Parts: sequence; structure tokens; C-alpha cells
Amino acid sequence: MKVSRILATKPTKIITVGAKQEIRSAVNMLAEHRIGALLVVNETGNLIGILSERDIVRRAAEDEDVFSHTIGDVMTRNVRVGLPQDDIMSVAHTMTEGRFRHLPIVDDNYDLVGMISIGDVMKAQRDAYRGEIDTLEMQIMAGED
Repeated sequence: MKVSRILATKPTKIITVGAKQEIRSAVNMLAEHRIGALLVVNETGNLIGILSERDIVRRAAEDEDVFSHTIGDVMTRNVRVGLPQDDIMSVAHTMTEGRFRHLPIVDDNYDLVGMISIGDVMKAQRDAYRGEIDTLEMQIMAGED
């Protein structure tokens, strides 16, 4: 199964923020949209970072005044990205080994096309396994007649 299949099940709107916005606005957006990470883009819409709940918590542990910072101060800059044609087993491995839960997806021109979470990947794998199990059960039942 490919990442494009997961993207097809998600809303098409990509939620982005600018690096100069305040952390408080990012926290509000995370809560409002019930998501765990925001894609950070520059003025031309190019991906320059990602801001996750974990980024904010890590900064808060170091600095009680975390809300005085901008998103650019706190975000992760070296962002790993995926492609729509990537295999989800490969993506799951990359996310697990890299210990991150959100992966921006870009096209061949490095334009953002979406973001997936480890939860999206696990759900897709679960659904695929459920389909395989159902098929095998039907084959077994058909063979018992």
C-alpha cells in the first residue's frame, strides 16, 4: 500500500503556519484542529520546518517563558519528508526509527501535498490486515462446504 492511499482518506486542506507567528497561536491551532503538528512554511509556501506538540513541551521544559518565542525558535528544521508513492511499511519504519509521529508529504517538485501521522499509517496497516483476514476466512469457509 502507498502513502497516496492514506492521503486520499484525509481532508485536502493542509494546515500551515509561518515561522514568525507566536507559539501561543500555534498551540491554539493545534487544539482547534485536534492535530499534533503544524507544517511551517515560508512566504512562498515552501516547507521550512515542522512544529509538534513534543517540540513545544521540550522547549517548555527548558524555558518557562515558551510563549514568548516564535514558531521558528521552537520548530524542528531538518524535516524528513515522504512521497505519495512511498510504501507505508517503509514509512512506518522510517517514522519509528526516527522517533517522530508526523511526516510531511511532498511531490516531485517538493510542493506540499499533505501530512500523515503514525496513527494514519497504523490504521491503514490494520485495515489491510483485516481485509486479508476476512478474505482468508471466506476461503476457508468456502472450502468447508
